[in-house]
Amino acid sequence: MQIVEALVLLSLAAVLVRLVRGPSPWDRLLAYSSASNRVVLILAVTAVETGRSFLLDVGVVYAALGFLGVIILARFMERGGGHR
Repeated sequence: MQIVEALVLLSLAAVLVRLVRGPSPWDRLLAYSSASNRVVLILAVTAVETGRSFLLDVGVVYAALGFLGVIILARFMERGGGHR
């Protein structure tokens, strides 16, 4: 399980690079969504590994907030990103 966690953390690092250096705001939004999914995956794997079921609840809440964040940012960017 530690190998899985290490690989997910490595992929999270690659996504964070895309989040910082993304060529467009849409690429950054996709990287934010992907990073959020990877954090939820890390929480789920850790919950299974340690037997702490509350981490699954935290993961569900984090996933819902990440989804809402993506929707809100996409709507904001779709409308011009505040530049009028």
